Amino acid sequence: MTEQLGVQTAEGVFDAIAAGPEDGRPVLFLHGFPEAAVAWEHQVAVLGRAGYRAVAFDQRGYSPGVRPERALEYGLESLVGDVLAVADSLGWSTFDLVGHDWGATVAWWTAYEHPDRLRTLTAVSAPHPRALADALQTDEDQHMRSAYLTEWRQSSTERRMLADNGAALRRMFEWQVPPSRVDDYLQRLAEPGALTAALNWYRGGRPGGRVEHVTVPTMYVWSTEDVAFGSTAAFDTAKWVSGPYRFEMLEDVSHWVPEQVPEVFTALLLEHLGS
Repeated sequence: MTEQLGVQTAEGVFDAIAAGPEDGRPVLFLHGFPEAAVAWEHQVAVLGRAGYRAVAFDQRGYSPGVRPERALEYGLESLVGDVLAVADSLGWSTFDLVGHDWGATVAWWTAYEHPDRLRTLTAVSAPHPRALADALQTDEDQHMRSAYLTEWRQSSTERRMLADNGAALRRMFEWQVPPSRVDDYLQRLAEPGALTAALNWYRGGRPGGRVEHVTVPTMYVWSTEDVAFGSTAAFDTAKWVSGPYRFEMLEDVSHWVPEQVPEVFTALLLEHLGS
């Protein structure tokens, strides 16, 4: 079982789910698009039972209490700042960080810019940002996989995604996420301004700097049927981690790793945290 939390920060209150003893080793989870903290419900509950203090929060735009209107307020500097603000509010000086999809991108940046705050990093699906940037330049397959990014920045995207009872959003999950969970995500995104806020992550502009080598102990989990991220960036991620590195490739699994194969991924995560 998980509990509901409200995490107070200077930006507002982030909604969160949590499990485990207050003095347990802290683990923070970052969800992707178009999901929410509940995507990590299985992992949070299992880690809580194992004695960790596991927390997953609805990130900027997904939490109604932190939903700025301007796209510029969704840049990576703000998103990384939210991670640290939540950790500070929870009283965590160091913690383990786990991210999927957009949450993994934020996690990579956090690990690079604030290695002193992280005990370990676990990134799921999204490769190291430099590996992805290089693949976009050199790999036609990755270039085609990422074509949606331009479309999603257009102002008509919200209307298209929510039309016909959110049919386009539902197709994104490839029937690999339980229908009741997808219904929950769509209900959240149908709230006034919610989908625009989520899409503002794509419209927030590029960061000023570049991510270089990550030094914290890192596990990267990639699945062979991921529609967004191909093998070139996945395999090249190793070049951008100078600390202890573990790469796990899941065969015949889609982009939605934490929800499609929750037991498999959670076992990998517990191994990584324990090592």
